[in-house]
Amino acid sequence: MNNKKHILSGLYLVLDPAMNEEMLFKRLELVLAKEVAAIQIWDHFRTNQDEEALIQQICDLSAPYDVPVLINNKWQHLKHTSLAGVHFDSIPKNIKEMKAEINRDIMIGLTCGNDLKMVRWAAEYELDYISFCSMFPSVSVSSCEIVTFETVKKARAIFKNSLFLAGGIYPGNLACLRELQYDGIAVVSGVMGSENPVSSIHQYYREFKK
Repeated sequence: MNNKKHILSGLYLVLDPAMNEEMLFKRLELVLAKEVAAIQIWDHFRTNQDEEALIQQICDLSAPYDVPVLINNKWQHLKHTSLAGVHFDSIPKNIKEMKAEINRDIMIGLTCGNDLKMVRWAAEYELDYISFCSMFPSVSVSSCEIVTFETVKKARAIFKNSLFLAGGIYPGNLACLRELQYDGIAVVSGVMGSENPVSSIHQYYREFKK
């Protein structure tokens, strides 16, 4: 049976597992009842944190809403949890061996920049989605280069599956992206760092749906 989940359009939420866990779960429970396309757990765990226990808690909380949960880079966690997939920050060297070791259908995503060879690689290996980082300057993704609109336009012609934009995107600057064809946006601090995450989601969607 193929139980592979599929990523939807909309808001792709990135969680920081180093966040206070009580606050993390409280805010996550609030936003899951809204329109969330997927959740990614950033590989930013605290020292001595029980990573797989936390991952499984997030998966269990997300399951009733049918929201797929992916892990950032640490694909080995797919073997012992109910994660739906993995998101890589760079092209993995062992994707065929990884798939064989996991031995089930999973979602795979990749962060891309201005180098279109990453987009072509994602198309060749039929990844489920790609995400461009960073569209605007951002503290949370300071390691990413600024992606040009021309790169995104060229990528849309190469890659036919879902395309997300990330990095410094807030409701106030979403209008700047209207000339681009994309399926959703990935946010870190814009929602989970907000005192009112539900209100933040509503603000994103009001602008996104325009």
